[in-house]
Parts: sequence; C-alpha cells; structure tokens
Amino acid sequence: MRISQKLEYACRAMAQLAKHPAGETLTRLDALAQREAVSANFLVQILNDLKRTGLVESKRGKTGGYTLGKSAKEITLFDITTAVEPSMLSHSLTKDGESGPAVEKAWLGLSTQLTESLKKVSLSDLASSDESTMFYI
Repeated sequence: MRISQKLEYACRAMAQLAKHPAGETLTRLDALAQREAVSANFLVQILNDLKRTGLVESKRGKTGGYTLGKSAKEITLFDITTAVEPSMLSHSLTKDGESGPAVEKAWLGLSTQLTESLKKVSLSDLASSDESTMFYI
C-alpha cells in the first residue's frame, strides 16, 4: 500500500501533538517540524488541513503554537486520512462489462475493511511510547 508523504507527515505530527494533553500545551511549528524531520513550510499546510476539520487548534503570536482539537483517544487514523487525503478512501468503479459487478464488489469490500481498520487505530495508539505495539488489519 502506498501512503502519501502528506498523510505520513500528518500522522507523525499528530502523534507528536498527542504526547501533550489536548489544550494544555502548545507546540510551536518549528519545534514540531524539527522533532519529526519535516519541512516547516509543508507542515503548516498539513496542519491547516487538520485545523479545518477540528483535529488541531492553533494560537497565533509569540506564545502561539498547535495543540489537538480533541482527545487523542477520540481521533483515529480514519479522521486524519479524511482530513488530509480524502481521495484515498474514495473509489470510482463502474459496473461495465461482464466482470464489472464482481470487480466492483471486491474493491468496495476491501475499501470497507480498510475504513473499519483505520477507525480502530486511535491517535493515542500512535503516540504510545510502547514500541512493541502491533497493529492488525
């Protein structure tokens, strides 16, 4: 499976923000970019997408920064994916031809399984310091 760089960076940034309780601590953009080895210019675009969907909140100014918009337990990989890469979960299949309906059914089933799996992984799971955590799809 190919995950876009944008989605990967979004997950990494969100995991970093999840290490601090929502609303209690602001993380500066430059610190976040440095910790996750991501370009600050690209990261700000990603954070704006996450902000539009309410997953991230920001405060401007000298003491500003970013924090989660809700608890890490309430945010899932599905939420992050739909915020920054909604086309990843969309499909455009046709029922044309004799095999069209069978192919469509197979891909729709796989899409449903992926969506359900993404909903099972919370941001708190990603932010866990336990390196042995295993994710099953």
